[in-house]
Formats: sequence, structure tokens, C-alpha cells
Amino acid sequence: MHNFQTNYDKILEVLNTIEPKSNFLHQIRKPKLTDKELIAINLTSEFMSIDSEYQLFRLLPEKLLAKIERSVYNRRRRRLFDAIELIREQLSNFFNEFEDCFIVDSMPLEVCKLSRSGRSRICKEQTYCTPDKGYCATQSTSYYGYKLHAVCSVKDVFKSLDISPASVHDIHYLKDIKTQLNDCLLIGDKGYLSADIQLNLFDEYNIKLSTPMRKNQYNYKQQPYVFRKSRKRIETLFSQLCDQFMIRRNYAKSFEGFKTRILSKITALTMIQYINQFIYHRNINNIKIKLS
Repeated sequence: MHNFQTNYDKILEVLNTIEPKSNFLHQIRKPKLTDKELIAINLTSEFMSIDSEYQLFRLLPEKLLAKIERSVYNRRRRRLFDAIELIREQLSNFFNEFEDCFIVDSMPLEVCKLSRSGRSRICKEQTYCTPDKGYCATQSTSYYGYKLHAVCSVKDVFKSLDISPASVHDIHYLKDIKTQLNDCLLIGDKGYLSADIQLNLFDEYNIKLSTPMRKNQYNYKQQPYVFRKSRKRIETLFSQLCDQFMIRRNYAKSFEGFKTRILSKITALTMIQYINQFIYHRNINNIKIKLS
């Protein structure tokens, strides 16, 4: 797990298998380091919990270090956001192509402490992406930053994701799900409880939304045990992102850098799940293990 070159070679091998293109950006001069190789470096660093670019360039093998500078790497990585998302979707489709049951949930992404929120300039370059204050009911705390909305399958693989300011309620994410899912069962927590949206999803997109009822609701029924157990799968994924991939540790100063970091961590997790499932035929969630 600690050999950068070995991990990089295995991830690049998988990328070559699923994506024939080597470069995704239009550049007049052909770069020494291809876009696919840069993405492989990015995913390898996330898998090995290297969240500092300074530390990354200390660990890079000489033949890779000679092809790119640190500042160029940072700029090109941000521009490759769409390519990384395309790769994540391709990996996800290997698991979720025939799935008809998904789990939806959200987690807080803190940008800085509340005491610094008034003078912080992080991610404030554009109005639409400005972070704000929100409340996390699970942790019973207020925070300043964003909220990660995600949908995963019962196989523990992310299907889709989005980032919103922290003050946006979970239920608004269901409006985006309409264009991504259909003819399936969607399991959520009490944050997605809404009779109107539940009826709309079923009538227009044949999405059956299952959420636990409040005990004071009329005709209260407890959510089936199998649904409550399945909902813990996405919480396990969030825990893995917080532990090995350190998703709550933020060094980005712009929103472009911030969202690229988040997407890279989730894509790296999906990549390791793919390698476990289709190459080594082992448990997909054994992510703290060497790749060869």
C-alpha cells in the first residue's frame, strides 16, 4: 500500500482499460505527462492518503517528476474535473448498471471553523459557490461550508453526487435526482420526508421513495428493518471518506480546487472498489490493502 510506483501502475492500467483517450484537454503543445497519467497520479495520492501536494512531489518517482512541475500539475488537475467525473461514472456503471435500489444521504463539508467564517475568503470567488452556515442534525452541531449530497447502491458504490451550500435542505437534492434515476427504490432518512415530493417522484419517474415516519404522524408505521439496515451502507462510505481519504480536511482556496479534491477522493474510492471486485475478486470495501 505504501509503494507509490506500484499503486500508480495498477491504477493507470485500469484507466487504460476503461478509457482509450490519453488526453482530454485541448493543448497546442503535446504535454510530456498525459492527462490520463496525471489523473492516475491524483487518484494514487488520494488512495495513499497524501493530501499535501508538497509531500506528493517528494514521493513521485523520478520519471514522473521530470515530466511536470507542481504548479502546472495543480492547474491541469482542476481543468480535468469533467474527465475525472467521466471516469467515475464509467467505473460506477460496472456496478450499478442493473441496480434498482439506491440510498440517498448527505454529509457536512466544513471549510473553516465558525469563528473564522466572517473573515474567511475561501471559495468566495463567485457568488453562486459561496459557502454558508448550516446545521448537521446527526452531529448536533453548526458548521460553515458545504454539504455533500450522494446516492449509492446497495453494493456500496456511489451512483451520483452533488455539492451545495450548507444551508440548503436535503430535500431539494431530490429535484436533481429526477434526471438521474427512474424505475427504482430510493431509501432515505427523515430529512427527505415529504408527501408531495414522494408522490411526484412516483407518478412522473416511477421512483418509490422510502423514508422513516415520525412517531406523531397519522397512521405511523415503522420502516422495514431491511431498509433501515441498507441505509447504513452509505454511512459506511462516508466514514471511509472521512478516515482514509480525509474528505473533511480542506487545503483548497478556490471552489474549483475544492470540488476537484472532493471528486478525486470519491473517484479514488470507486477505483479501489473496481480493482477489488473485478481484478482480485475480493470484498470491495477492503480499501486499506495493497493493490498488487
